[in-house]
Amino acid sequence: MGYHHLALAAKDMKAIHEFYEGVMQFELVKVEIAKVPDGGWAKHFFYRMEDDSKFIAFWEMHDVPGGDTVETNISRAAGVPDMINHISFDIDSMEGIDKRRQQWLDAGLAVMEVDHDWCYSIYTKDPNDNLVEFCLTTGAFTQEDREFALKALSSNDVPISDSPGKVKFHAPSN
Repeated sequence: MGYHHLALAAKDMKAIHEFYEGVMQFELVKVEIAKVPDGGWAKHFFYRMEDDSKFIAFWEMHDVPGGDTVETNISRAAGVPDMINHISFDIDSMEGIDKRRQQWLDAGLAVMEVDHDWCYSIYTKDPNDNLVEFCLTTGAFTQEDREFALKALSSNDVPISDSPGKVKFHAPSN
């Protein structure tokens, strides 16, 4: 079972659309327009990620209490560093990673590339200032991995993980 959609507030829906459809190549397929129970009204835009069961959605608010001052960076809103709350999309190959990295660079976005030794990721920021990631699982999970994870649930007396094997930063050429 996966999730159906992730819904986030947006301050600049035109910038969101340009990024998620133009750069990410997710297709805008639906909008719901409704009154908000606490006042005002909103447009709820749905972008198809790969099929009709996986979407990312954004709220454009109109006269909604707090809508003019909402913090759209989900980590900043929670008071934590950007890396804590982020949006990660799956990718099925290193060729896919290479393609997405180049799309981001061609769009003028900086890219961070990290080999986590069990998955491989690229990161950039979206117009809401959220960290977005494409991630490819490259390793297998062992019984020892599970036992360590279970131990970490109930104890802080566990070793810090090794730093990622490789980190690269790519600046856009334009």
